Amino acid sequence: MHWSGSGGAGAGTDSGAAPGEQERDQTLERDQTLELDKHLIKKDARKRIICIEGNIASGKTTCLDYFAQTTSIEVLKEPLSKWRNVRGHNILGLMYQDASRWGITLQTYVQLTMLEQHTRPMISPIRMMERSIHSAKHVFVENLYRSGKMPEVDYAVLSEWFDWIQNNTDVSVDLIVYLQTSPKVCYERLKTRCREEEKVIPLEYLEAIHELYEEWLIKRALFEVSCPVLVSIILTNCAFQIMGALCSDKSK
Repeated sequence: MHWSGSGGAGAGTDSGAAPGEQERDQTLERDQTLELDKHLIKKDARKRIICIEGNIASGKTTCLDYFAQTTSIEVLKEPLSKWRNVRGHNILGLMYQDASRWGITLQTYVQLTMLEQHTRPMISPIRMMERSIHSAKHVFVENLYRSGKMPEVDYAVLSEWFDWIQNNTDVSVDLIVYLQTSPKVCYERLKTRCREEEKVIPLEYLEAIHELYEEWLIKRALFEVSCPVLVSIILTNCAFQIMGALCSDKSK
């Protein structure tokens, strides 16, 4: 099942609106989100997991911050602090500097830490995660392999681990929200947010990640997608879209 449309999370309203109108619209959006949040939690006790997927600098943090601040949804961001400090080693930075040498090291640890994210006890009826163990394998590991930076034997080992996890552990997802952002926009955002590891990322890398996301979630030509996908193009009103999708029978 596939929803498409303009979405986003709390990044503002129509840029043509006057400041007073923007403030009223943002207040209304927050009120609507809170009401939908209350409705969803009361509707049933079934726990749901939403994964916010997208390229680097596609708007995932903005989306997650909005829900963390305005709803009771449990929000789990990517465990970057762990990837930056494995007993004193920044394996995320090492991978960006030399993907052929450190790609398998990072992705092995990413698979472990994302498994921890999926399986930790839920503290709310809804959990919203930044990416997932699925995109780690289907997008980022796949990119390393296709680009020739991961040997076939390393790819095979990671694939065996991933298949075992899927067959023996519950890492299911109820809804994927794909923030479909052009690589050029992501690249411009990267240059302004100044994260140390990202300074060496070229536009070509973002284009490769974008194409893999498109193959996986839009064209459905890469790997199986086992849950509904909500495609969000413009970073406005996504909160209402997501809550509405979960409240509907389509998310069951």
